[in-house]
Amino acid sequence: MKSPLIALWTMSACLASPALYAQQPAPAPWPTQPIRLIVSQSAGGSIDIAARLIGQKLSNAIGAAVVVDNKAGANGLIAGEAAARATDGHTFLMTSPSTLTINQHVYKSMPYDTARDFRPVTQTTSIAFLLVVNANSPYKTLEDLIGAAKAKPGSIRFASAGIGNQSQLAAELLAGAAKAEMQHVPYKGEAPAIVDLIGGRVDFIFGTMPALLPQVQSGKLRTLVVGQPTRSAAVPDVPTTAEAGLPSVVVTGWTGIVAPASVPAAAIQRMHSEVVKILAQPDVRETLVKAGAEPVGSTPAQFGEFIRTETVKWGAAVKQAGITPE
Repeated sequence: MKSPLIALWTMSACLASPALYAQQPAPAPWPTQPIRLIVSQSAGGSIDIAARLIGQKLSNAIGAAVVVDNKAGANGLIAGEAAARATDGHTFLMTSPSTLTINQHVYKSMPYDTARDFRPVTQTTSIAFLLVVNANSPYKTLEDLIGAAKAKPGSIRFASAGIGNQSQLAAELLAGAAKAEMQHVPYKGEAPAIVDLIGGRVDFIFGTMPALLPQVQSGKLRTLVVGQPTRSAAVPDVPTTAEAGLPSVVVTGWTGIVAPASVPAAAIQRMHSEVVKILAQPDVRETLVKAGAEPVGSTPAQFGEFIRTETVKWGAAVKQAGITPE
């Protein structure tokens, strides 16, 4: 049996509890300031295209401005470092395989650690890869291109969005499968690489469809193959690499959003929820699919596991390409 003193203390505590809870401040609403969405590409790249489409819808959904901040260069390292250092709770990074899964195999010293410094939000898209040449190029088929590379080893120059970038690894994979020597010309992003391809300063790019398709549709570039296992609805007349004789060359890209480790879990959950709803909107889906990007909208856990799998895969690809960490 409880003593009168204990019973009195218990009753007082129970009566006081609601008052104590009432004194606790309610969690601050999120967001409390504009969202900064750092993009690891220059304007016009495949990540930028998806970021601006999502950003506009996101601003309306959360009632706060979404500022797309392009930080191109160094194969995504600049954007990754800027995002990792952010402590305002309102900065996110929208990026690609290079920043999160490839760079750690290419550079000896990294300004961030993917597993330590970022929290997954969602994979936003899966992206088809196209191998394109200048519209005036003498190479009409992949067989033409490979034949020229074999006839004069090192004479065929391919552009990429940077050393160790997925676009370089895609071309290196193709060159290895074809047993042809080709010369790599790295750029600071897809956009400047495309400019030089149109200008005839390089021979081809094996890059993302959202960045390349507009130039194909305008008649400035010509597509030789698509890197995915099946033909793309966006370019149904273009053969796959398998159909062109290189079945081992399968390349697809992706974009995704991660948060700096300092972003609260509740903010990540809200960001995930809103972005997934945006990706499911018919007009967004239609726009992305026409551009060659398939909407995904995975859970944070699924995206985290996907990043880990991709890290292993691209580590092997870097080794196969003979890229030595610098």
